[in-house]
Amino acid sequence: MLFTALLIPAIVCRSQEGQPVQKNFVVPVVKERSYTSLIRLAVSCRGGTAAPFLKQITLEISAATDLEMLGTLKVYGNTDSTYLTEEKALHEGLYGVADLARAKSRSVLINGNFRLAEGINYIWVGLSLKPSAVVGQKIGLRISGLTVNNKKWKAPSSPFATFRIAGALRQMMQDHVHTSRIPGLATARNGDLLAIYDARYQSRRDLQGDIDIGLSRSVDKGNSWLPMQSVIDKGKWGGLPQKFNGVSDPSILVDERTGTIFIAGLWMHGVLDAKGRWIEGLTDSSNNWNHQWRARGSQPGYGVKQTAQFLLVKSTDNGKTWSEPVNLTRMCKKEEWWLWAPAPGRGITMKDGTLVFPTQGRDATGKAFSNITYSKDGGKTWVTSNPATEISTTECAAVQLSDGAIMLNMRTNANKGITGEGNGRAVAVTHDLGKTWVAHKTSRNALPEPVCMASLYKHTYTTKNGGKKNILLFVNPDSKTRRDHITLKVSYDDGNSWPPEKFIELDELSGSGYSCITSVDNDHIGIVYEGSQAQLVFEKINVQEITD
Repeated sequence: MLFTALLIPAIVCRSQEGQPVQKNFVVPVVKERSYTSLIRLAVSCRGGTAAPFLKQITLEISAATDLEMLGTLKVYGNTDSTYLTEEKALHEGLYGVADLARAKSRSVLINGNFRLAEGINYIWVGLSLKPSAVVGQKIGLRISGLTVNNKKWKAPSSPFATFRIAGALRQMMQDHVHTSRIPGLATARNGDLLAIYDARYQSRRDLQGDIDIGLSRSVDKGNSWLPMQSVIDKGKWGGLPQKFNGVSDPSILVDERTGTIFIAGLWMHGVLDAKGRWIEGLTDSSNNWNHQWRARGSQPGYGVKQTAQFLLVKSTDNGKTWSEPVNLTRMCKKEEWWLWAPAPGRGITMKDGTLVFPTQGRDATGKAFSNITYSKDGGKTWVTSNPATEISTTECAAVQLSDGAIMLNMRTNANKGITGEGNGRAVAVTHDLGKTWVAHKTSRNALPEPVCMASLYKHTYTTKNGGKKNILLFVNPDSKTRRDHITLKVSYDDGNSWPPEKFIELDELSGSGYSCITSVDNDHIGIVYEGSQAQLVFEKINVQEITD
């Protein structure tokens, strides 16, 4: 939207030449937050002696928006174009507030007296929601006019900006956890949603640290989440403090035949130094740190003082209770590998019942690789495959294609610094459970990334005429340089193409960028991702948006 000039005696307020004045931010409206900035209006003032004051701003709410969900509409004014976060808003001058619970019209007037400075002024419009707001619904909003001193400006007719209602699955310091990261998401047989993540108690830092695998459950299809369970916690094992017994990088797998749920995590005991030597005498006051991907933080062998350990827990009651961890390191890891670890996110059940976890590691030279680990006996024994590609890849996601093959989509370290052609996720396919792999035609050319974890998922749904269809869904930061522009993409042809016209951007601002997808029900998918408005954001998307 272009802002036409407001002519006021002795002063002119207008837009910057050739630039749009109104910026609609693609961000989720997280219902647990007290304020989310949605629209920024730039007003440029120059010349004259009479001070201009913003007296009134008019906003309209679309007819499709349920007013019962809306709390307050807030307007701020400043001269800073940087996104106005909830935290920053506490220190800004509030221009005006409208209690939408009392609104008698979808046209909302907010009166105030904000002095416009010479130069560019930014008017910020945002919302809070009622606790009863429903995740997955949408809000339509637009600025229709404003008054500066005694001059009115009416915005040209334009579509409503649409914003999605989301939930803050995890926020900083929730349950005394400093940071919740590395999400996985799955749907239990009873329909409950299970979200897993690193519960990093002391800092944002990766292993080694005081980290458990946490789980949050939703019994209402993602609209709210029960308090966190800790499902893998090694405590003070081996006489070392908890900060030297961290467990990270969780992956969740639901056996679709039996309902049994598995969660894998990577456990580090103690610290190896940069040369791969075990450090003795660690205490609570020790500041030694290393992790499995850095230097020689994990080494060849099987022992807890040699290499990071692959743990697995299971539940047979839809995730309410969990077994003690089983250590799969000796069963599956090659002794010469420096590391064998879960790839965070989720696993799959194949058509024949084979259970498959995407996994990752470091070979005998320390180079990173991606592969799969599978079980043909319901999770009693597991086998790990050959690496899927010769290039350096790590975190990966798997789906079974319509011809029975497994597609593995991989984070690719070679993409770092590539901002043009050649940046793209590595993709490989296997027909023999990872004994051999073939590069897919979309490998390194179809799905750009800023070197970050991504999620790949197959949603099966029943059409209106009763038929079954499959679509592949992919989420990652749609950028080659930054972990921003979190975007949902869909493929109707087994991942051979990803039509841009069907992209759904979820969050344009920066976050940590990891994600995971599940089927909430036939008509909805759920996505948890590390976004800008919460450490873990949950959104629910109607499948009709991407299938019609």
